[in-house]
Amino acid sequence: MTNTNYTAGNIKVLKGLEAVRKRPAMYIGGTTERGLHHLVYEVVDNSIDEALAGYCDKIGITIHENGWVSVIDNGRGIPVEMHKTEKIPAVQVVMTILHAGGKFDDKSYKVSGGLHGVGVSVVNALAEHLEVEIYKDGKIYHQAYAKGIPQTDVEVIGKTKKTGTKVSFIPDSTIFETLLFNFDYLSTRLREMAFLNSGILISLTDEKENRTHDFHYEGGINSFVEYLNENKKVLFPEPIYIHGIKENTEFEVAIQYNEGFQETINSFANNINTIEGGTHLSGFKSGLTRAVNTYIKNASLLKNEKVSPGGGDIREGITAIISVKLRDPQFEGQTKTKLQNSEIEGIINSIVYEKLMEFFEENPKEAKHIAMKAILGARSREAARKARELTRRKSVLESGSLPGKLADCSIQDPSQTEIFLVEGDSAGGSAKMGRDRTFQAILPLWGKMLNTEKARIDKVLNNDKIQPVILALGAGIGDEFDISKLRYNKVIIMADADVDGQHIATLLLTFFFRYMRPLVEYGHIYIAKPPLFLVKKGRSKKYAFSMKERDEVMKEMGGRGLHIQRYKGLGEMNADQLWDTTLDPERRILISVKIDDAIEADRMFTILMGDEVEPRREFIERNAQYAQVDV
Repeated sequence: MTNTNYTAGNIKVLKGLEAVRKRPAMYIGGTTERGLHHLVYEVVDNSIDEALAGYCDKIGITIHENGWVSVIDNGRGIPVEMHKTEKIPAVQVVMTILHAGGKFDDKSYKVSGGLHGVGVSVVNALAEHLEVEIYKDGKIYHQAYAKGIPQTDVEVIGKTKKTGTKVSFIPDSTIFETLLFNFDYLSTRLREMAFLNSGILISLTDEKENRTHDFHYEGGINSFVEYLNENKKVLFPEPIYIHGIKENTEFEVAIQYNEGFQETINSFANNINTIEGGTHLSGFKSGLTRAVNTYIKNASLLKNEKVSPGGGDIREGITAIISVKLRDPQFEGQTKTKLQNSEIEGIINSIVYEKLMEFFEENPKEAKHIAMKAILGARSREAARKARELTRRKSVLESGSLPGKLADCSIQDPSQTEIFLVEGDSAGGSAKMGRDRTFQAILPLWGKMLNTEKARIDKVLNNDKIQPVILALGAGIGDEFDISKLRYNKVIIMADADVDGQHIATLLLTFFFRYMRPLVEYGHIYIAKPPLFLVKKGRSKKYAFSMKERDEVMKEMGGRGLHIQRYKGLGEMNADQLWDTTLDPERRILISVKIDDAIEADRMFTILMGDEVEPRREFIERNAQYAQVDV
């Protein structure tokens, strides 16, 4: 063993913003497209905080042709006077020192999303160049930075009558994998911010694409709920709006039920999307359950029922937005995905219960709709319980708890294995022969797949096309889904490249998103991309995965003596060809299915698989140019 001295000299101290450049993922979640766009959100968050304090109502974001992005607001403007302890201008403190900013002073900001004071300084650290302009006191102040280091002093460069701050930056190409800002990607988050802050105008402009979106919603979170439900059939036209202020905490929630069976609840704390929920979400659920059950009891609606509604039954078909604004939020780390303030749960529980009971008393028709939907949900849950028991008994009796058509792999370690869900018995047979049996499992799927967007869980559990998938994966379904029991690390959908194949893939994705969402959230779902063409010339051959690629291969191999085979389906490929193109980890193309925005993903599955035809037609017409489907 080599003897290496471990001394104080081995300890590296990262000073200032150097730590951010060394470990950017700790601050913005990564250096991919997601991290790149997070830079914009951090700057916008500062402007939103000005709006929450009552000093800003317009925010403009521009993607410039030269790759820069600018964010401008009409707030008070970052202070420019000398900082008493740091002996540099206050704006330079904000831009260059972590955990510095007005968010630590209760007098400056009563409510803030930028809790830790690292936002804009992190952006500065990860920008190749950044410039800040401040409009206040009739003057325009300016300072330039490069990779977080000041390049100029704070200078007065002009006069103005307006107030506010403008931050312009271009990301560092040595840190980020891409420098291309996506208009639609940014639109999703900015729309969300506008919903959560009624009356604020947020404008997004892309100079390269000549596109502009203005987000301005006077209806606030009521408009948010209506937006989420616009392609669904609702039980009542106007969302239920609840608002309350207690112990320096402002709470609001908008609720609307639809005829579907999915629960869509999105929670926010100081405008931060708390995707893992927290005390505000649990308080809302408790208050909702208590109020609905109290109404059901008082109205004597359970006389002939064998089961009473639980929380999940009451939330079936609900769409709700929860927004809480509090002075001292406690989040889990800088990613802010879960609110931890313990006092919030009881406050929100009582507000929701009291306000809902008032609503039920004043709106008996809507109250009964909600109650009866909950009772139907309870019946469905009981039917689902029986279906689960039947499925478990059936799985134990038949094939040792695995579906009969499953060709399993020999390795038992789930981290090393993968399963292909293959369209059709013919393709399934070729895949079974062509696979590597040590780590690849094959499950053929046949017949028409159930559209789980329109089905309760008891129907899903009883479906003979879905049951084999549930049994093969071994992790359960719905509330009982346990990802630790998953039998395969990769779940790969392998369908034909035609319209029918893509429909089957979409049906499977809908099922996974609705009933096994952690599979998607943790990156276990993939779509195999089989070739459309085989181009041969003599003994040489090449596969093409699109018509454009086919034309390129034909040009490369020469025009004469070419034989082109078009695959109309996976069943036309023999075992060797399937291995070469779709099964071999060294050569295959797999598309990883991920959720960057759960809210937009929920809307998309509703559009694609829901009851409303017109939104689906509009989506297809708008996106047909991007499709590569063999018809």
